[in-house]
This record gives sequence, C-alpha cells and structure tokens, in this order.
Amino acid sequence: MNIVIKDARPVDIDQMLPLVAQLFAMEQDSEFNSEVQARGLRLMLDGCGKHRAVKVAWVNDAIVGMCTAQTRISTLRGNVSAVVGDLVVAREYKKKEIATLLLSAIEDWAINKGIKSISLLADKDNRDDLDFYIEKAWKQTSLVCLVKPLD
Repeated sequence: MNIVIKDARPVDIDQMLPLVAQLFAMEQDSEFNSEVQARGLRLMLDGCGKHRAVKVAWVNDAIVGMCTAQTRISTLRGNVSAVVGDLVVAREYKKKEIATLLLSAIEDWAINKGIKSISLLADKDNRDDLDFYIEKAWKQTSLVCLVKPLD
C-alpha cells in the first residue's frame, strides 16, 4: 500500500468531511454538521499556511486520513506553540501507521515554523487513542479543556 501525505487543498474538503463525521461520532461532545464543518475546513485552508496546517493521507485516489494544527502563543513556554485539532484515519485503514505519518508531517511543519512545542486534545475516555499518543512520546497533563460558546 502506497501512502502519500500531502497538504490539503480546498478541493479535498468533500473527501475530508466523512472523516470529520467519523471523528465526531467517537467524541461525546461533538455533533457533525457538514455545512459547519465544511466552513471550518475552508477557514483552516484559507491563507498562506503560516499559522495552520492541514495534512491528508492519500491511498490511491482517496483521502483516508487527516490531521490539522494551528499556532498559538504559549505564555507557559514563552514561545509559539501548536495545537493539533483533528487527527482521524478511516476505520478500514487503522493500524497501518497512517496516524503516525500524519502526526510526523504536522510535527515537521511545526519544526519548520520554529514552533517549540505541540499539544493536542483527546477524548479522555478513548483509551486506544490515549495509549497511541503515549506510545508516540506525548505526555498527559492535569489540565482540563473548558469551552464556552460566544454566540
């Protein structure tokens, strides 16, 4: 199987939406809305790519995985850091190192931008994903994510 990691393009959004739907189906706090998620992906893909990255994994003519990240300022670290937002691989391609390749591509993007640390949010009840991240040298913290809608 030939896996190719590329930067996502706006024309890829239609193939990315089923992956986002799969991701949201696994998360307790997310509800998939194709219009809203397509708008979010368009926003992520807009601009020069200096402050955000969207990587996709291709097998043959299909996108089978994706990973997003964007920058922020970390007062804790005193520098620019990045946050991984979405990492998902199509069910039939799990356990084929695609998630590892996508995370590596995001880490390479961050390093090339001079970013010194990277973090991600993960579902606290998804033990498989947590074990995967720990295996890849990610460290758990005692921080908790809180969200407040402003609409």
